[in-house]
Amino acid sequence: MELFVAVVEKGSFTAAAEARRLSQPMVGKHIAALEARLGGRLLVRTTRRQQLTELGQHYYQRCRAILAELAAAEDAAALLSARPRGVLRVNASVTFGTLRLAPLLAEFMARYPDIAVELELGDQLVDLVADGYDAVFRIGHLADSGLVARRLKPYRMMAAASPAYLAARGTPATPAELAGHDCLGFSRWRRDDGWDALAQLHGVQIAASRFQCNQGQALRQLALAGAGIVLQAEALLADDVAAGRLTALLDGYLPEAKPMHLIYPADRQPLPKLRVFVDFIVQKLGAL
Repeated sequence: MELFVAVVEKGSFTAAAEARRLSQPMVGKHIAALEARLGGRLLVRTTRRQQLTELGQHYYQRCRAILAELAAAEDAAALLSARPRGVLRVNASVTFGTLRLAPLLAEFMARYPDIAVELELGDQLVDLVADGYDAVFRIGHLADSGLVARRLKPYRMMAAASPAYLAARGTPATPAELAGHDCLGFSRWRRDDGWDALAQLHGVQIAASRFQCNQGQALRQLALAGAGIVLQAEALLADDVAAGRLTALLDGYLPEAKPMHLIYPADRQPLPKLRVFVDFIVQKLGAL
């Protein structure tokens, strides 16, 4: 198409050949191949001049429009590649996304004003590629997926209760002493998570709580109100423990921290918006 447009606009095969740094016979072969594919003549040539046929005139106009769109697309791609910009779609768990990631995103967007962020929070597993995310934060061990995974600081759990609850019910020093306590239940845990994981790890029995909830913040509020012992992410409870509103329990007995990763598609040349986001997150949350 570019060669055909050059022939029309330069006025001859010779001029087009010089402009494109090709031989004149090669130009002729390209035009002949176009005409064979289209099933008609594009140009009528005489010894003195060339003229577009009706087919050639329509094809020339369409070629110019297509090539202009192609140039615009390449310019836009070059602009995207030159500086971080565009919409970045990110997925994370509710607790981590709310308490740790969201505050960091404020700093990230201030640093990169041409990047907009769409953050979706949920505790269900998502498909990064099929669901159209640029990056996803994953807690737990990863299956081999062909994606890039950057290791972040482990996701630690914490057990805690209010000073009032402990004054009334006693302070458990070991998992075995949890038998007589109200251990608040998180309904989204799998069988090998939470209190069950703690019980299996130490071979003890922990009775099911009278209260079950699918939201960590609600469990935190019950613990603050003195209703029982909460087992949730360190990110959710650390500020309350530091302020004395809750007391940390069972240090050294809790299950091992879970690995955490930032995953994104494998691309030799990721767009700048993703590259700077990965660098920023690894700087802030990367494992030592």
